[in-house]
Amino acid sequence: MQTLKSEIAATAAALVVEEGLEYGPAKRRAVKQMTLPARTELPDNDELEDAVREYIALFCADTQPAELFALRELALVWMERLSQFRPYLGGAVWHGTATRLSDIYIQLFCDDPKSAEIALIEHNVDYEPRTVTGFTGGSVEALSLRSVCKPLNETVGVHLMVYDHDDLRGALRPDAKGRTPRGDLAAVQKLLSTPLEFEK
Repeated sequence: MQTLKSEIAATAAALVVEEGLEYGPAKRRAVKQMTLPARTELPDNDELEDAVREYIALFCADTQPAELFALRELALVWMERLSQFRPYLGGAVWHGTATRLSDIYIQLFCDDPKSAEIALIEHNVDYEPRTVTGFTGGSVEALSLRSVCKPLNETVGVHLMVYDHDDLRGALRPDAKGRTPRGDLAAVQKLLSTPLEFEK
C-alpha cells in the first residue's frame, strides 16, 4: 500500500529528475502540488533517493547513464584542478542518481580555508561565495561556479564546500545505507572505468 509519504516522495522525485530541484525544495513543492497541509510529515532523504532511482529506472534508463558519466568526468576535471585540497565528490553525481540537470558537489578539506578561494582567484575562475549547512550540521563556506559540460551541451553548477582538514575523519563514516558517502579522486576514476549502465 502506498503511504502518503511514499506518494510525496514519488512526486518530489519527478521534480528532482525533471527540474533539477534539490531534495528539500522538491519535497516542499510536492506538498504544495498535492495540496497537502504545510505541516505534512515529509519523507526523509533516503526515501526520496529511492524514489528518484525508481523514477530514473522507469523513465530515464536509456539516457541517464551517459548524463551521469559526463557529470562525473566534469567532476573529475575539477577534482584534479583542486587536488591539493583533498577533494571528495558527494551528492547525486557520486551516488549515481544525477541527470543532466544535477549540480556537482565537491568537498575540499583544507589546512587553510581561504587557500581554495585564493586558488580560484589566481586561475581567474568566477565564483560566488555562500554559506551553507555542511555534513557536520554546522555552517561551511561554499564556492559556487558554473562550468560547461560539452557532452551534455549544458552549463553545470559546481559547488565547492570548504571544510577544515580535521573534518575529513568524520566525512568517511558510512551513511544510513552503509555506503561511503563521498569519494576521492581514485574512487571517481574507478567509477569512470566501469561500464555504463543505470546504477540501481
